[in-house]
Amino acid sequence: MMKFSQRIGKTLIRSAIQIESMDIALENRIWNTILGNFIKKLRQLDQFDRSEIQRQFCTVMWIEFFGKRLDEIPSYDNGHIYFEGVVDFIKEWYFESEWYEKYDLLEALSKLDIALNFGFTEGCNFALKKEMSGYRLVDSNIAQITSEEEIIEIEEAVSNSSKWDSVNTHLKTAIAYFANRENPDFRNSIKEAISAVESLCIIITGDPNTTLGKALVIIEKKFKIHNALKSAFSSLYGYTSDSGGIRHSLLEDDINVTMEDAKFMLVSCSAFINYLKIKVEK
Repeated sequence: MMKFSQRIGKTLIRSAIQIESMDIALENRIWNTILGNFIKKLRQLDQFDRSEIQRQFCTVMWIEFFGKRLDEIPSYDNGHIYFEGVVDFIKEWYFESEWYEKYDLLEALSKLDIALNFGFTEGCNFALKKEMSGYRLVDSNIAQITSEEEIIEIEEAVSNSSKWDSVNTHLKTAIAYFANRENPDFRNSIKEAISAVESLCIIITGDPNTTLGKALVIIEKKFKIHNALKSAFSSLYGYTSDSGGIRHSLLEDDINVTMEDAKFMLVSCSAFINYLKIKVEK
């Protein structure tokens, strides 16, 4: 059952795109990737290489990443490093660490993967995308792909005022389609984001058959719009037009719609809606 905060669009998008947190699903998927795309491959190395590479891995992680004393590293009685003991230490640290420290670990492992070539970075980015993390590994560095400003833009577009009920309904539906991690529907998320813009145009013009193009003419007469903004809005009209625009293309099953496409349209339509609301309410 959907919570009140989700129904009013206040927490759903923030919990979907994780930028200052890491839920259990993301935490577990990342750990599974570390195990499958790094630790397991260290265990499966040829016997000739395995002992030395595992020793180097443990030493680098223990000293450089964790900043520990070398004489405290898990070891056998003969002084040789105990690889599985270091793995157990990493696991315990990982599940007790803060969300941003976990991303530090991903960076460190990604840098080691440059020499080992385990495909860890690719596997990690797949996990991050699957659980809608707001970050990706780029050149072995964590890069933020979703900003706090984008999240706020979407949240602000969902107003509690009954005046914008039809707009809110489409936006909340777009967010719900986007945020469904088990079965995300990016195609319909875009359609609903576009419909939210058109609903706002209907409210502004009072014409149930209006289009964004017609609404822009009316808005231009009532308000001063910078030429660059008008051009951007006109481009958005190209996306929303029924013939040849994105809605028409989206009806074709062979058009691949990605999370990046859906996020771009959700943020863009939200920003456009916020801008027009400010103009109307002045």
